[in-house]
Amino acid sequence: MTDKIIAVTIFILTYVLLISLPKKRAYVALISALIFITIGILPVSKVFSSIDWNVILMIAGTMGIVALFIESKMPALLADLIIERTSNVKWAIIALSLFAGMISALVDNVATVLMVAPVALTIAKKLKISPVPSIIAISIASNLQGAATLVGDTTSILLGSKANMTFLDFFFYQGKISLFWIVQFGAIVATLVLLFVFRNEKQKISTFEKTEVEDYFPTILLLGMVLLLIIASFFSDLPKAINDNKNGIICATLFLIGLIRSFIKAKDINVIPKYLKEIDFFTILLLIGLFVIISSITEVGLVNDIGKFIADVSGGNVFVTYTIIVWASVLFSAFIDNIPYTLTMLSVAQTISISLGIGPTLLYFGLLIGATLGGNITPIGASANITGLGILRRDGYEVSAGQFMKISVPYTLAAVTSGYLLVWLIWS
Repeated sequence: MTDKIIAVTIFILTYVLLISLPKKRAYVALISALIFITIGILPVSKVFSSIDWNVILMIAGTMGIVALFIESKMPALLADLIIERTSNVKWAIIALSLFAGMISALVDNVATVLMVAPVALTIAKKLKISPVPSIIAISIASNLQGAATLVGDTTSILLGSKANMTFLDFFFYQGKISLFWIVQFGAIVATLVLLFVFRNEKQKISTFEKTEVEDYFPTILLLGMVLLLIIASFFSDLPKAINDNKNGIICATLFLIGLIRSFIKAKDINVIPKYLKEIDFFTILLLIGLFVIISSITEVGLVNDIGKFIADVSGGNVFVTYTIIVWASVLFSAFIDNIPYTLTMLSVAQTISISLGIGPTLLYFGLLIGATLGGNITPIGASANITGLGILRRDGYEVSAGQFMKISVPYTLAAVTSGYLLVWLIWS
């Protein structure tokens, strides 16, 4: 019992510090993990196996490939081609938000905002209008689509690893439509909301010079990653060490190929640290610490206790339990980082599903819908939102929480509600 009290105290303190010190989150998680190991709550022999290396390799590899993809200017060209076919500002904002969502299904949300926001800024400057509404729309749309595929967001990668889902499983899973189509339904409903919000933005758009793509190889790498992840989903009889980490191996290997090719092309060793710097090692270290923390609190039975508490509050009713998980996830993710929350709650959802005698998929999908989309409600709820507002600030635009939430709240509620209902109808 003493170990459990100590674990609860450390866990709560860790979460408070993660919320209070956002720029120090990785250090907080690593120090907390080290404390759990040092005091013997998590045996040293279990530390390495507690870290999901498949997730770590996938994130690192994908980030590297995305850095090469952005550098090639292909995303900017695609955005230009889309804008060329829009008639006014309203449709330009809608087109940019849909394009950001499409890219974000395969590329990190922050990277997507960094790709698409400059196009919105260019349009706004040419038309002498505020870029604030369009960049908010781009940010929240990119965050929404992060739940659509296995590589769309860190939370999706965490779910894929926990539920042993392949790239194709995000499209069709156990004979039913899966998260990709559920997210698309939410995106359609949310886009209708955007059309209403921007109904008065009717300024005409003139065409401008298209971006020139400098290198098509990174595009091939990105498409190759998707193709290989699909092919890998058909192979499950590989040696265990390879099978458990095959997605991560694919992503990391393709990035390594891109890195070597860039070095050969540039004949400059400095290109290697340049692209390695694009990998978010802060997030990777945060995840390593969190994996150890979750293993530690699981070791003392705390995850089981949290699951039992939620099951008791819901009275054993599956619909009430599902509803609590979805909307609590929306609430928490609006104010705290959804990575530690999702990592903790995936284990809790698994425990609850066992106590209720149901498969975990319903609760897993509800958790991902709530945790990923819920971050859109506030300016600080998702990294994509913070990035978008940072771009605006550098351009001289200060955005209040009220301005942001005027667009984000109806958009998010429309997307979450439609996803919440659809997941229940399909997976209950």
